[in-house]
Amino acid sequence: MARLGLKALPNVITGLRILAVPVVVWLVLVDRMAAAFWVFVAAGISDAIDGWLATRLNAHTVLGSYLDPLADKLLLVALYILLGRAGHIPAWLVALVLVRDAALLGVSILLVRADRSLAMRPLPISKLNTLLQIVLAGFVLARLGFGFPDIGIGTEILVYGVALTTIVSGVAYLRRMGAGKPRGEGEGA
Repeated sequence: MARLGLKALPNVITGLRILAVPVVVWLVLVDRMAAAFWVFVAAGISDAIDGWLATRLNAHTVLGSYLDPLADKLLLVALYILLGRAGHIPAWLVALVLVRDAALLGVSILLVRADRSLAMRPLPISKLNTLLQIVLAGFVLARLGFGFPDIGIGTEILVYGVALTTIVSGVAYLRRMGAGKPRGEGEGA
């Protein structure tokens, strides 16, 4: 019985990460950037821990496969909107990230409604995009929270790196989705 409880632990940790989103939003809104940075870091560490536990305990679940990326996306989207609104991240970059995510979600919904298969594993470029988004958000929070000087070129490289990988990953996903097969086609019986 205790083993069954342990198998739920990765999803519990992911749930806590989702609950951290409004905490980070509140901390940014009340200008507690150092605290927001540390909650952001804790969320990142918890993401690594729940993935490791899911593998170690053989506790990968369908629920977890939806909740884990949702937790990451909610935190990043919230931070990008808030940091963009305050002028700490360019508004055009925030718009680009949001448009890509909305386009992928919209196409996914259309494909499912059209009875097309949609088994999407993350592409390497998408993993790089997520990593760069995380690094940029963390860098901006650390700079604001701890008073680090804005070195300019580092932030600029991250901004353009996020923009480039957002565009490339968005196009790659849309191409992959366009090549999707009707449900049942190509599936073994």
